[in-house]
Amino acid sequence: MPSNSRVAVAIMAKAPIPGLAKSRLIASIGAHAAAVLQERLTERTAATALAADIGPVTVWCAPDPSHASFHELVTRYKVSLKRQPNGDLGQRMLAAMNGPTLVIGTDCPAFTAEHLRAAADVLHNGADVVLIPAEDGGYVLIGTRAAQPELFANIAWGIATVLTETRARISALGLASIELPALWDVDTESDLARLEREFPELAL
Repeated sequence: MPSNSRVAVAIMAKAPIPGLAKSRLIASIGAHAAAVLQERLTERTAATALAADIGPVTVWCAPDPSHASFHELVTRYKVSLKRQPNGDLGQRMLAAMNGPTLVIGTDCPAFTAEHLRAAADVLHNGADVVLIPAEDGGYVLIGTRAAQPELFANIAWGIATVLTETRARISALGLASIELPALWDVDTESDLARLEREFPELAL
């Protein structure tokens, strides 16, 4: 792939609806605060993706793009909105991949534009797959040069074996892959404490 080719960024985002957003944190901080956090993280992620300037940015919205916060993103940033299709996480991520694409969520405040540029460079340099692992055993970014349905089928999502399963699938398919240094995402009370220390502007 030529080094000047654009790499799309697909952001998988839930609407900041109390009860839907950041559900694992509701018991700790309440549904309203969890929704506020979701909105802040989504906006930060969109801003970071635009700052990377590697290609078009699409926010894939769940349950749909109708929430006012998504339309605010379009007003403030040069992003497109699409509805996430039905299906498990793997099916929804695969649907977002059309040509060279980086798929990310909104739960990783540590993402910088440099992380996204580095991941795009991996694809430019010929790898089939790029990953940024999450410290909890999943990943915060996956990128491919072309759609790879087998990477997303029959994976047990949301548990600590996601990265291990994905690595095994990459190996079985004979794909060339590179992993960049791991980052962390916001899922637990201890993650919230870390957010307050490292990114106080996002803290509740």
